[in-house]
Amino acid sequence: MLLLITLRLVHFVIKQLKKTLLKHADKNDKVDTNEAEKRINTLMGIFGSVVKIMLFATFIMMILQKFGVNIAPIIASAGIIGLAVGFGAQELVRDVISGFFLILDNQVRIGDAAIINGTNSTVKKIELRTLTLRDFSGVVHVFQNGKIDTLSNRSKEWLAAVFSIGVAYKEDVQQVMNIMKTTGEQLALDPDFKDKIIEPIEIMSLDQFADSALIIKARIKTKPSVQWAIERQYNKCLKDEFDRKNIEIPFPHTTIYWGEKITPLHLNINTDSPAETKKI
Repeated sequence: MLLLITLRLVHFVIKQLKKTLLKHADKNDKVDTNEAEKRINTLMGIFGSVVKIMLFATFIMMILQKFGVNIAPIIASAGIIGLAVGFGAQELVRDVISGFFLILDNQVRIGDAAIINGTNSTVKKIELRTLTLRDFSGVVHVFQNGKIDTLSNRSKEWLAAVFSIGVAYKEDVQQVMNIMKTTGEQLALDPDFKDKIIEPIEIMSLDQFADSALIIKARIKTKPSVQWAIERQYNKCLKDEFDRKNIEIPFPHTTIYWGEKITPLHLNINTDSPAETKKI
């Protein structure tokens, strides 16, 4: 009964402490509230787990002592057993130490979009021994902290929605760049997206000459984890604007040189109904 009361009290204290820390973070203009919330949730989760383990260990010792068991030798031998376990379970110790520094260095938090050992998912749980991800299809991936070789955090401070826009060779590059810039500026004024965009759109000019298109690069700096929504909306708005301005989005085609005439041969790449059309 006492253990249950203590656990409820600990849960209440952690909950109140979390609220207090969030309030302080919200009042500080220099701190991103969402970033602070992720950090606080991660630390409070670890803190709660450690306190619960200590409470259960203390409760077991109290029960043993109540039944007349001398716990002094148990406590003394715990150090020796711990040393033996440390040598025998080096992988476990490595996982715990790696998990400790993972949390201490604030490398990743609960709710972050991260790529761990090549797996791109959302962080659902961080413990001293393991880190758990859940991907878009609902699959849960569990990694031992000591075996995390590569970690890329896609939710730190800011990210960018990057665009590689292809247009036909006949189009005026400067006109296309102006349309892209105007579309980005209009998106930044949209009530649903303006708070998610950190900086105005950057047009990187003509990036490359592809087989059938001129590739123009651009990017929009966004808050973490919202860059995909920005990309989808920008692509939709840009497609509508290209249609209004009759800007051609290219498709694969080949130009055949026949004597003095130039014959564009357009290939319709469609597996359902393959076809070739010639235009002379």
